[in-house]
Amino acid sequence: MALPVIDPAHYTPSTRMDGAPFRRFDLSQVRTPVHICDEVALRRNMEILARVQRESGAKIILALKAFAQWSVFPIIREYLAGTTASSLDEAKLGREEFGGEVHATAPAYPPEDFAELADAADHIVFNSFHQWKQFRSVVAGRSLECGIRINPEHRETEVELYDPCAPGSRLGVRASDFSGESLDGLSGLHFHTLCQAGFPQLKRTLAAVEERFGRYFPALRWINFGGGHHITQPDYDVAGLIQLIRDFRARTGLAVYMEPGEASAVNTGVLVSRVLDIVGDSPATAILDTSATAHMPDTLEMPYRAEILDAKLPGVLPCTYRLGGLTCLAGDVIGDYSFAAPLKIGDLIYLLDMSHYTMVKNTHFNGVRPPAIAVGNTDSGALRVVREFRYEDYRNRLS
Repeated sequence: MALPVIDPAHYTPSTRMDGAPFRRFDLSQVRTPVHICDEVALRRNMEILARVQRESGAKIILALKAFAQWSVFPIIREYLAGTTASSLDEAKLGREEFGGEVHATAPAYPPEDFAELADAADHIVFNSFHQWKQFRSVVAGRSLECGIRINPEHRETEVELYDPCAPGSRLGVRASDFSGESLDGLSGLHFHTLCQAGFPQLKRTLAAVEERFGRYFPALRWINFGGGHHITQPDYDVAGLIQLIRDFRARTGLAVYMEPGEASAVNTGVLVSRVLDIVGDSPATAILDTSATAHMPDTLEMPYRAEILDAKLPGVLPCTYRLGGLTCLAGDVIGDYSFAAPLKIGDLIYLLDMSHYTMVKNTHFNGVRPPAIAVGNTDSGALRVVREFRYEDYRNRLS
C-alpha cells in the first residue's frame, strides 16, 4: 500500500517536542497504550498564557474541543479564566469540572438542548442571525452574554478543510449579511479563522475584522479572537500580541477574549505504545497496540506526520519500519519511520505531542479500547494513571 507523500514539517509544531524526559517514567506496571500529560510542561504553557492575560487585559479561556483532560483542570484554572465549548456536554464539563466563565459557540444548537445549554453557559455565540432570533426568547431574562460569529473573509489557513474562511464556509456571518439585521440584545462578536497561526496572521486578520465590522463596535461590549493561536510556541511574538490587544482595547473600548486549545496543551504529552508484532518486509511493519484511525485520526484526516522519539524519516537511520495499528482497517497506518536499531516485540514507541486533538477524538472502532490517561511530572518522575477503559465503556456507548 502506497502512503501519501506528506511534508513532515506540514502542520507540526514549529519547534519539535523534547520527548526524552518521558523516559523517566516507570511504565513496567502500566498497560499501554497510555496518554501521559506532563504537568511541568502544562504549567510552562500556562505561564505564557497568564502573562498575556496579565499584561494585555484580555481573558484567555481553554477550548475544550482541543483538550478536555479534566484531571488537570485544577492546574489550568490557576491560570485561565474559564472554558469554551462546542456542545452541551462540553459546556457541562466546563461548568462542573473547571468553573470560571463558560462560553459556547457552535454552527447550530439543537432546540432540545438549548435551555440546558443556556443554564450552563455565561456566553453563547450564534453562527447566524436566524439561530439568534430562534433562541432569543430562551435567553431573555438570563444573565447571558450573546454574540454573533463573523466571517471576515480573510484567509490565513493553508489547508481548506480547516479554513473557516474558505469559499462556501458555513462558519460565521459575512459583513454583507449584516445588512438589515439588528444587534439589539447582542453584546459581542466572535471570529475563529486561524489554525496553528503566528502573530502576523492574527494581526492581518484583526485588520480585516476592523475594516469589515468596525462600524458595529460602538454598540458592543466584547470581541472574541477565537482560537488557532500558537501563543506558547517559542517563535510566537508574545510581546507583539500583548501590545496588539492593548492598542485594540484602547482604540475600541471592547473587552477581548481568546480561546486557544492547542496552545494550552501543545508539547505537553505523549502517547506511549508497544510493539505487538513485526510482519512483512520492504519495509517490515511493526504492529502497535495503538491505532491511527481509532486513537489519532488526525494522522489520516489532516494529514500530518506524527513525531516519534528517536525516530527519523525513512532511510535516515539504518532500520526502517512501517508503523501499523491494530484495527482491521487496511489504512490504519501511522507512517514509515527509521530507527537506529531493529525494533523488537515489546519495545515502547513514544509518539510526541499527543495531548491536543487526540484524547478528544478517540473512538472505540473495532471495540479497541482508548488509551489509558495518566498525569506525570517529568521533574520528579511521579506518574499516576487516572483512567483506564473497560468493556463497559464500549458497551455503554451502544445499545
